[in-house]
Amino acid sequence: MKYLHVAEQPPEGGRGGRGGRYVASLRETAAPVPGRGEVLIRVTASGVNRADLSQIAGRYPPPPGESEILGLEVSGVRDDTDEPVCALLAGGGHAQYVAAPAGQVFPAPTGLDLATAAGIPEAFLTAYLNLVVEGGVVPGASVLVHAGASGVGLAAIQVAKVGGARLAATTRTPEKLAALAAAGVDLAVDTSRAEVVAEIEGHWGRDAVDIVLDPIGAATLGGDLRVLRVGGRIVILSTMSGSRTELDLGLLMKKRARVVGSTLRARSRQEKAAIVTRFREEMLPRFATGKLKVTVDSVFPVERAAEAFQRMRENRNVGKVLIGWSGG
Repeated sequence: MKYLHVAEQPPEGGRGGRGGRYVASLRETAAPVPGRGEVLIRVTASGVNRADLSQIAGRYPPPPGESEILGLEVSGVRDDTDEPVCALLAGGGHAQYVAAPAGQVFPAPTGLDLATAAGIPEAFLTAYLNLVVEGGVVPGASVLVHAGASGVGLAAIQVAKVGGARLAATTRTPEKLAALAAAGVDLAVDTSRAEVVAEIEGHWGRDAVDIVLDPIGAATLGGDLRVLRVGGRIVILSTMSGSRTELDLGLLMKKRARVVGSTLRARSRQEKAAIVTRFREEMLPRFATGKLKVTVDSVFPVERAAEAFQRMRENRNVGKVLIGWSGG
């Protein structure tokens, strides 16, 4: 089978490091043989995620025993039943075939284009895990989503709205404010022009946020705590701005706040299967009714895969970037 290999080319005249461009090539390897509790999927499309960029840079290796091939989510067809499915993966998705844990495979929603369905697993399961399971969102809650125009961000906005919450979301790109408005947020903040704490306090008052979903990390954690309601939760998904920062422990205690560190990829297959089971019951039917929608930024043929990774690195995407394969 063919799989995608992506590397970072050093900048012209440089010696390495950031600033170069991605180069992608198709390589050959044996098709995976499903082990116990796995199913073989012919891949129709695979989703590009920032975790892929970190893995290319050598900072985010797959968990022990998982595929070294890039790719955390796919849509495609089960090789044994021809059923259209989606799958959450710890690796191996950017390929013609993948052996996926059966507990992490779920039916592609009825009426949804199969390639588009590749944008569901990582984004929506991450949003569901961290808002519902970790965050405990309830009707009437106030939620702040950072990087709201990303694939995970737009999924989180929808999951929170389904849960009856009011939404604030941030972006550092003014052109993406329209996407946040279209997603139905109550307050969209352009962080290149406005300060998040001031905007939230000006519209919602002090100590107004119940749950913060934060993939930014160091640069935003202090502000997260300032806008948080007593007893609120900050769920950290990633550390795009760095992993070390100072925190006002006095304010943390005063607000009786919880700071939750959360990852999905590193969880055991058993944990992921339990999350997928809940997601299938509580969220998956909402795609068929139109309550939940995949926001697709772009679909690149596999021959142009390098452009897909470059687009994400340059933060030009609104929603999911997908790579199309021929497996469907």
